[in-house]
Amino acid sequence: MRRKRIKAPIKKDDDLSIKRKIFTAVILIGLAFSGAFLIYYIMQITLNTKTPMVVVISGSMEPTLYKGDLLFLKGKDPSTIKNGTIEGKEGDIIVFDARGLPGWINVPNDPIVHRVIDKKYDNGWFFLTKGDANLAPDNAWVPESRILGIVSGKIPYIGWVKILLTDSGLLLPILIIVSVLLIISLIWDIVKKEEEKNGEKIDKQEQLIYDPKSKRSEEVREIEMNFSNHD
Repeated sequence: MRRKRIKAPIKKDDDLSIKRKIFTAVILIGLAFSGAFLIYYIMQITLNTKTPMVVVISGSMEPTLYKGDLLFLKGKDPSTIKNGTIEGKEGDIIVFDARGLPGWINVPNDPIVHRVIDKKYDNGWFFLTKGDANLAPDNAWVPESRILGIVSGKIPYIGWVKILLTDSGLLLPILIIVSVLLIISLIWDIVKKEEEKNGEKIDKQEQLIYDPKSKRSEEVREIEMNFSNHD
């Protein structure tokens, strides 16, 4: 018995099933990324600051903090921010944005992380800061409106990933490439599984389908062989 291989057409329902699975995969990836933003938003509310995390980008606070440390911030009433001294280093470590402030020169775009060594009130609180590793205090006072929060915790060196990717300009491209590859991988797995299912269906159908003409031709050959044997 000779089997005739046939190609099973893709049904409309199967096509819709593939599309639904691909759509679901894309939605799940979107939810994963939005989940990261949701966590960040929850941290903003919980820690009472718009910037709950920053990365140390210089060595001005060594040995207390090192470049690449990931810092966790929390908001605090300016009046309760702890004052300190240069010698004692008991003041709170604050994170602030000094861009555009009078007296500040060559200010980085990233927030500055320095310790409070003095404070005063003049229609609002102002803070004098200094890096633990620096020889002199900062050039000017920091108004309370520029404070993002005080340092409440850290994870050592994990911020180096962000620093290296940002300095090289590869942070955004890598995020895009990883996202695209993840989507392609999920879609490929879905399509591959559907093809395997269709292949299994074809194999089952082949077990029941044969070519009658082929069978008749085989019978004819057998008869001819029998005649020749009688001769």
